[in-house]
Amino acid sequence: MAKKSSIENNNRRKRMAAGKKATRNSLRKLIRNKDLPLSERMNAVHKLAEMPRNSSSVRVRNRCALTGRSRGYYRKFGMSRIMLRGLASEGFLPGVVKASW
Repeated sequence: MAKKSSIENNNRRKRMAAGKKATRNSLRKLIRNKDLPLSERMNAVHKLAEMPRNSSSVRVRNRCALTGRSRGYYRKFGMSRIMLRGLASEGFLPGVVKASW
């Protein structure tokens, strides 16, 4: 089980990234627009740099939905490899079978 503080910090990052996504995207559009004067584009760069770091989506870490483990995460299932193996062995994941040959 991951530390509760790590899980909460990550949840806070998710909420902040979702809330500031539109603002960040509009600033990025202004920065990429070559038709605007350089001063406006630089102003957008400064505004983007002044935003909180945790509002960036790349700072969000994928974590297991059951344990909060950050390593060995499977996106398709939303959980870590350890929980995936345990649930699949018990037959709780439909369509997932253990390999045998």
